[in-house]
Amino acid sequence: METKDLRLALYSSDDSTELSLPYADGGVRAGFPSPGQEYVNERIDLNKALIRHPAATFLAKVEGLSMIEEGIDEGDIVIVDRSLEPEEGDLAVCCIDGDFTLKRIKVQKGRIFLMPSNKEFKPIEITPDNEFRIWGIVTHTIKANRRLRRRP
Repeated sequence: METKDLRLALYSSDDSTELSLPYADGGVRAGFPSPGQEYVNERIDLNKALIRHPAATFLAKVEGLSMIEEGIDEGDIVIVDRSLEPEEGDLAVCCIDGDFTLKRIKVQKGRIFLMPSNKEFKPIEITPDNEFRIWGIVTHTIKANRRLRRRP
């Protein structure tokens, strides 16, 4: 069983301060272009928008390639809520025999599988011999979209 495809750097969430940023509440179209807003008069507090249960939430930096076909890349940050009850299809941070992994939960005929999103990795079946715990459910992924620029 290969679970070392993911290492996590864990960070506690801190909602003791407000992280209020300008917010284009009219949206940005991903289809046909539309007239842009000349100004942004709304604000959004990212702590409140992204973290519903602060005492049970932590952040983790993704290291590994098992979820790349789902758009989760190495270096992305996942927001993980430990207070949520896991459900079929959830993206979860799991601990198997002392190793962490990030996978989709699949339940099939009473058997639990952890599903990667990379053809290079095989599903992991959880058996009674495994020490298994779901640490939390991923609620959001934060990623850098700007390509790194090479300096001359």
